[in-house]
Amino acid sequence: MSVRVYLPTTRAGLASLVAGEDWASVQQRSGDLVVAEGDSEDEEYAALMTAADASTALVVAAEEPGLRRVVVVAEVDGSGSPVVLGDVVAVHLDTEDRAVDADPDDDLAWFAPEELGHLA
Repeated sequence: MSVRVYLPTTRAGLASLVAGEDWASVQQRSGDLVVAEGDSEDEEYAALMTAADASTALVVAAEEPGLRRVVVVAEVDGSGSPVVLGDVVAVHLDTEDRAVDADPDDDLAWFAPEELGHLA
């Protein structure tokens, strides 16, 4: 049974993933995987927004300009399974820089895995 996981990261983390860097090393510099508690849209949205909040914290800690949130969504065999590029089903991110006081519930843009190369 597959599990949908949400990996909070930064634009630099996403660029590393697209460049083919080992996913395990990128995950060590990224936030903890967030797992949706169920498969309803509300539960998946809650997991996405939790990961987006974690991405904001990562961006601030890394002192990346622009406060753009990045969340990689993947389907893995179990919540403890490592994420590999082939597991990615979507990427959600901010397409514009955010203000420090921006609404944390602002929607993120959705991109298909085929578009990863254009996002980094």
